[in-house]
Amino acid sequence: MKLEQAWRWYGPDDPVSLLDIKQAGASAVVTALHHIPPGQVWPQEEIMDRGKVVRESGLNWSIVESVAVHEDIKTRTGSYQLYLDNYKQTLENLGICGITTVCYNFMPVLDWTRTHLNFQMKSGSLALRFDRNALIAFDCFVLKRPDAHMDFNEDQLAQAEQYFKQLGPKARIDLQRSILMGLPGTVEDFSLDDFSTSLQAYRGISEATFREHFYAFLKEVIPTAEKAGVKMAVHPDDPPMPIFGLPRIVSNEKDLEQLLEVVDSPYNGITFCTGSLGAGADNDVTAMIKKFSNKIHFVHLRNIIKEPNGSFYESDHLTGDVDMFNIIRALLEEQQQRIDEGRLDSRITMRPDHGHQMLDDLRKQTYPGYSAIGRLRGLGELRGLELGIEKSFFS
Repeated sequence: MKLEQAWRWYGPDDPVSLLDIKQAGASAVVTALHHIPPGQVWPQEEIMDRGKVVRESGLNWSIVESVAVHEDIKTRTGSYQLYLDNYKQTLENLGICGITTVCYNFMPVLDWTRTHLNFQMKSGSLALRFDRNALIAFDCFVLKRPDAHMDFNEDQLAQAEQYFKQLGPKARIDLQRSILMGLPGTVEDFSLDDFSTSLQAYRGISEATFREHFYAFLKEVIPTAEKAGVKMAVHPDDPPMPIFGLPRIVSNEKDLEQLLEVVDSPYNGITFCTGSLGAGADNDVTAMIKKFSNKIHFVHLRNIIKEPNGSFYESDHLTGDVDMFNIIRALLEEQQQRIDEGRLDSRITMRPDHGHQMLDDLRKQTYPGYSAIGRLRGLGELRGLELGIEKSFFS
């Protein structure tokens, strides 16, 4: 049995249509009701309507990505109990509508962070990039976060200042826009004041305290997920390192091990993102996917090339620091193990995560990382790799 090949779709306003996705060869769609603000309940009627649109295109709505966790839940302030109750109601509604897996994350303020949305590759295609010097320059000299300089050593600050000084006015605006892109599925940017205010909510919340907040969320939500028949799959921190003084608690093997132990349930699992985890300096992604394979509910396949100072950029899907051959092989082995055990969730869903902007898409406006042709190339490469492994080791 092949892995289920899915594709992220941002809904009716996505410039990449369901017909495009079908022609790319995917059989499933990963989507969400992005127009509903975090904290509000997803009505059954809207879930059913979205599912109907997807099915009528000949595709399957395989996984929700994502049901966003409200910031009040993460900080346990304000109306967090109301938002928790609403989150649980959404899970119940999804279960009633036949959706069985939810991808989510517990990252503070920003769901992902890149410093460059149009990093030019040698081929002329455009990729996403995280430049550590650029991030520090923004933090210290644009955002001017209080005590930001305390998070970096003298060499890092000197390199960041040099980087900042050589930026022209447009480059500074582009850097700000890239970092403050906001939530996935939107094109709205945070202002600097909005971002500073959001960061203030986390002052005084240590990593240990934030971890307690996450575990409290799991202890309350997972029992509801079990009753609803909905598997929860947490996405790792992206990037998996501290930024803007914010706590990071889903970044490495130990983090994953702890969160799975806190609530030991088949419904408490992982969205295994090879790109996010692969960006961690000490993460052995191949070892991690083997260790946690039976708790993986969803997979993002993406590759990166790391640099010594913590910077990285997103490379082609098959060439980079992530050993995609052994990742795919481990997933197929886990899927076969599930089949042998008679598990109902034996088939593992993956999607090509991100893709270079290339060819005709260079002239189009799309969500960063989610143009059609780059993901089509990635899916084609991954599909070919999977077929080769399947024929060689599972025939």
